[in-house]
Amino acid sequence: MAIAKTLINYLDERGISYSMVEHIHTATSHDTARAAHIPAHQLAKAVVLKDQQGFVVSVVPSSHSLEIDWVNAELNRNLELASEKEFKDIFADCETGAVPALGAAYGLNVIWDNDLSYTADIYIEAGDHEHLFCLDRKSFKKLMASLPHSIISKDQEVGCWRF
Repeated sequence: MAIAKTLINYLDERGISYSMVEHIHTATSHDTARAAHIPAHQLAKAVVLKDQQGFVVSVVPSSHSLEIDWVNAELNRNLELASEKEFKDIFADCETGAVPALGAAYGLNVIWDNDLSYTADIYIEAGDHEHLFCLDRKSFKKLMASLPHSIISKDQEVGCWRF
């Protein structure tokens, strides 16, 4: 499979400039960051959650771990991790495991972590395991402006500081 056409159309329709980064085939976000020679905190990782109301794409830096309880508190929901089998049809033009952080392009609700607003460039899976979209901070924030955001993850090195 190649770069997801849904994402290209979504970015183009919104007038968002981007560049592409190609890297060797990888299976995890940590491997992707290493292969693409980018800092892990600049790679936006999508984690798909579900409840009786539907799916939510949580977007966090790949150097962080999602805190589902924090997402649930922020959205007042009872979300849990969704399996790839449950949402693979939604991301039909993406390879399994290469869910892009732009869930809105697929009509899904999104919540994103505040830490992503502080980095210069954001890298997003392009729908396969060999390409990333690179967006500058301004473009990323424009795409995410109307979507809920909060502290929903923690860096493994820093740990939990939320009360």
